[in-house]
Amino acid sequence: MSPPAYRALFCDLRTDQLIDALPVQGVSLDDWIGKAGSLGATIPIPNAGLAARVRRAVTPGRTAVWIERGREIWWGGILWTANVSSSSRGFLSMQIQAATWDSYLDHRLLYDTMTAAGVDQFDIARQLVDYAQQQAGGDIGIEYDTHASGMLRDRTYSRYDLPTVRDLLSKLGQVEGGFEWRIASYRDPESGRRVKRLRLGAPILRSGTADIVLDHPGPVLTYSWPVDATGQANVWQSRGASSNSNQAADSTPMLSQLLVAEDAIAAGWPRLDGSSDHSTVEQQATLDAHARADWAAARHPLTIPEITVRVTDAISPALLGTTVRLRIRDLWFPEGLDRRYRVVGIAITPPSRGTPETAKLYLEAA
Repeated sequence: MSPPAYRALFCDLRTDQLIDALPVQGVSLDDWIGKAGSLGATIPIPNAGLAARVRRAVTPGRTAVWIERGREIWWGGILWTANVSSSSRGFLSMQIQAATWDSYLDHRLLYDTMTAAGVDQFDIARQLVDYAQQQAGGDIGIEYDTHASGMLRDRTYSRYDLPTVRDLLSKLGQVEGGFEWRIASYRDPESGRRVKRLRLGAPILRSGTADIVLDHPGPVLTYSWPVDATGQANVWQSRGASSNSNQAADSTPMLSQLLVAEDAIAAGWPRLDGSSDHSTVEQQATLDAHARADWAAARHPLTIPEITVRVTDAISPALLGTTVRLRIRDLWFPEGLDRRYRVVGIAITPPSRGTPETAKLYLEAA
């Protein structure tokens, strides 16, 4: 039985009104927790009629793209680039590149100072999204829930810094006791409408209730196990905003406390220094919380296992945040690996002539 066909829906970004459904080839798509996902595809243009449809439907920066697999929404985002090309034989096609809805927040700046005192961090995140969508022309239909994280924050965002809303959201979550966020795309099971929903999870985003068991040999076709210590650090200090109240004196930045992993050094690790910049942070407690979060992330080598599996009913972009139980037995794991991991990224490769439909899952220790 062949897998369901992929279809691209091109809609107006602000209203989500359908403009056209166009054929696409060479589709590649991915989605992540913690960074924007991407879509690449080619629209064949074999005749004048389809050329007219493509001209009408595709407007970079204004067009939304939804990828359907069967009747399910598997990806949604904003079309940012389009390139029409002609082959040596005169065949026309258009290559398109799109990014998930959160990329829109990279194109929205905070033009007004915003202050929050003792406000739940999820509410601050939602206020930032509200700010972007309440400006004229800014509403692209991002929805959200109203649950709380239980972590109260004090924040002041200055209009003089001209920060992007995306950067403010990311930094708000990247602090000790912070959270993860993404904007999910799906079809509402009751109404059938397409939904863009801001999802927030503290300290991490999770979905699903039962582990999915994946074996190698078995459903896991291939795996890759990179270990990267280039960013590892056991000593850390972060820089904050500079003090320039006295224009005649040299301006020096606020510094966090110096964090040293004495246990790692005592265990034989060489001293590895690291630092981070938070140039808009003016409160010492906030800077120290950022430093502790950055240091915790840098304490160990970066390891994000990648596994490739065949797409089945259990494998879809909805796996983001789900826990899988990975079992591997081979020459590298002769005693057998049996661990739980959270899916933090997924890249789909649709079927093509001679190759099956597969998904690459990017994992984080659960």
